Amino acid sequence: METLTAKPETVVRLYDEKAGLYKIVMKDKDPPKSLETIEGTLQKLGLSKNEIRVYIHLARSGMLKASEISEVISLHRTETYRILRDLEKMGLVSSVFEKPLKFVATPFEKTLDLLIKSKKLRLELLEKKKKDLVDLWFSLPQPEVEWVTKEVFQVLEGEEQINLKAEEVLAKTKREVWVFVSDSDIARFYHSGFLDKLEIMAKKDLSVRLLTNDSAKSCFFVKKLKLNGAKRLGIYPDELSSFVIVDQEQLLFLIKRNNEQKDDLDENRDRLAALWTNYEAFTKALGVLFTELWNTEIRLQT
Repeated sequence: METLTAKPETVVRLYDEKAGLYKIVMKDKDPPKSLETIEGTLQKLGLSKNEIRVYIHLARSGMLKASEISEVISLHRTETYRILRDLEKMGLVSSVFEKPLKFVATPFEKTLDLLIKSKKLRLELLEKKKKDLVDLWFSLPQPEVEWVTKEVFQVLEGEEQINLKAEEVLAKTKREVWVFVSDSDIARFYHSGFLDKLEIMAKKDLSVRLLTNDSAKSCFFVKKLKLNGAKRLGIYPDELSSFVIVDQEQLLFLIKRNNEQKDDLDENRDRLAALWTNYEAFTKALGVLFTELWNTEIRLQT
């Protein structure tokens, strides 16, 4: 008679504190992409990875004891109980007065409202304190330092930080901005509002050049732009990352790299990063490349 056994990667050994023994339980399958998106959003709204794990399991399972949650998500019961209390203080979890004590999650849509309002409130309070903080800073004894402009590099992680830096760079444009955007990045540039800002800059008589490859995807977005200085390359240099050059003095260079350290939310994903620099040699080198590509055989925007 054959015995049906689970594959090793689908089970996990857990220690039962009451029994003083290890037991084997089935491990959840990898979360679908939609769940990964939800987890990533909750993390951006301020929840830690373990808080997200506890909340999502509780929200998807109904009323549970702390020990039941800790057993399934492989988290120590003391830590699980502490996280549940923290989530309760945020209004994301409620206690059910039964014996033993059980917990129930706030509905997901209400949880999002609470987290968004909380983040907005923190930002509003910080905005109100900004002037006082700046005044406090300048009230400190100032060291006698002669500030000299240096050539520096800055590494940026994640779309939010990259978008903020892109806005800062564009805001400092005095004469011209050159943009090379790859087929894989053009949708991100469009939805972030970056391409709209290029249109506004062109209307202010600044020189704006946008260069992309001649694919169906890029053509779709280029045609949405009211930008005369947009061209599509017939010959596309393989593996060339997107970059932005402002006044040939500042460079923002996008980097996509595989995660060296995998975690619960980013497994099997490429992490988006960027390099900003005012290093003259680097900026000029990319400027020469952009000019060469701009002057090659191209197809004009139609």
